[in-house]
Amino acid sequence: MDRRDFVRLGVAAGAVAGVTATAAAAPKASTAVDDLLEAGVREQGAAMAAGKISSQQLVKRYLARIAAVDKAGPKLNAVIELNPDALAIAAELDRERKAGKLRGPLHGIPVLLKDNIATGDKMSTSAGSLALNGVRATRDAFVAERLRAAGAVIIGKTNLSEWANMRSTHSVSGWSGRGGQTKNPHALDRNPSGSSSGSGAAIAASLATLAVGTETDGSIVSPASSCGIVGIKPTLGLVSRSGIIPIAHSQDTAGPMTRSVADAALMLAAMTGVDKDDAVTGESQGKLADYAAALRLDGLRGKRIGVARNFFGDGTAIDDIVEKELAVLKAQGAILVDVKVPNTDKYGDSETEVLLHEFKPDLAAWLAGYAPHAPVKNMADVIAFNEKNASREMPYFGQEHLIAAEGKEGLDAKAYREALANNHRYSREEGIDQVMREHKLDALVAPTGGLAWLTDYINGDHYGMSFSSPAAVAGYPHVTVPAGFARGLPVGISFVGGAWSEATLIGMAYAYEQASKRRRAPAFPGSVNIKV
Repeated sequence: MDRRDFVRLGVAAGAVAGVTATAAAAPKASTAVDDLLEAGVREQGAAMAAGKISSQQLVKRYLARIAAVDKAGPKLNAVIELNPDALAIAAELDRERKAGKLRGPLHGIPVLLKDNIATGDKMSTSAGSLALNGVRATRDAFVAERLRAAGAVIIGKTNLSEWANMRSTHSVSGWSGRGGQTKNPHALDRNPSGSSSGSGAAIAASLATLAVGTETDGSIVSPASSCGIVGIKPTLGLVSRSGIIPIAHSQDTAGPMTRSVADAALMLAAMTGVDKDDAVTGESQGKLADYAAALRLDGLRGKRIGVARNFFGDGTAIDDIVEKELAVLKAQGAILVDVKVPNTDKYGDSETEVLLHEFKPDLAAWLAGYAPHAPVKNMADVIAFNEKNASREMPYFGQEHLIAAEGKEGLDAKAYREALANNHRYSREEGIDQVMREHKLDALVAPTGGLAWLTDYINGDHYGMSFSSPAAVAGYPHVTVPAGFARGLPVGISFVGGAWSEATLIGMAYAYEQASKRRRAPAFPGSVNIKV
């Protein structure tokens, strides 16, 4: 979860003891990254195929990078736990490669998983909560299982906003009781956004080739934008939810977080599939596409794109940046049409109602299925644990959302059913579907969200405008790509489409990325000069 509109409701994440970084306290340790660690899946795969490096050696280099940048130097605090079996897994994949067995483009490629994704190994699956610290899941989430089958090496878990940013009405993104505070690598005193904070910061800083994030509303695309990387929030049902510590089954999904659109496309292809434990994935049958084939330089040619003007105008330099990038879209053959996405003000409260209703039963089901041995069995137990351990879990903010969720009725309640119907009506048929149908559009485009704000342990998060909610509430796909920098901070541009339009969006995003090449590696400054 990481929805800008929830500032008034507080879906953010906490704070951490200590002092924020300042320009004067900027790290002096070397943070330079070599080209291979910055490279993508295809380049690293080619290096392994040519015998220039092995998967095990690549993993070792990323682990050294994590030690130098995440645990020392800038101390990003993006990685919450390392996989003790990573090198052994990589060695086995190297043996497979030598024997001529290749599982696909991700063979031997290092990946980080957000710490709400179950892994049936020696790592914890905790959602950042001390209540689940040291609790090992009984088996892999479907997403983890798919990535392993594709040959990816899971090297660790990333920090996140605790309980995926659904704990308090007054919190700071990127903080968890177990993991502490994650920093934005483009300015250490600024926030990486949440809840996939660690995944966003880790990929921006080249701590792995790939990372998985999860989103309920904004938690992939917002940290991707704030950290200057690519993020894909897929259509609900394209990627299985089973094994992911939930907020709400009507909106939760996992997705790729990468440094390039090509890597995101290759990763998405490996993550999809029908899962017998998640019925909604059955809807993806016949709708999957060749996402690698969508990586075309002419992906924008002839496409009608609606410029969602009601998601511009936040009064910052972001508008100016994205306006300039619209010229890049036109130069690549896109036809731009100014539009307004209708009825975006009609599902704010109902979205909250749905999430709170679904959170309690969904969490209990996950605990029973993936961690029956955990010391907490349900929402009430988590609330009691936090109260008992308040000095560690609630030193800066409370658990208002957990308490509110505990007080909700079941999923047969009239309030829940009406709220869910309202969400779908105004985000789908009288929202994205309506504007795209009326203007014959292939996609919508807008700034992804506001600039990274100062991490503030007193006042909490300071979200600006966000384009996440329409696609999140509808369950439709959303791709964000680096669009440049405003006042030294990353800006993202978003491509949103109707259900199952990932291939089209990937094609547009790739064509834009290759024509613009706006991403740049972070320099880890303590702060940035934001004077106008």
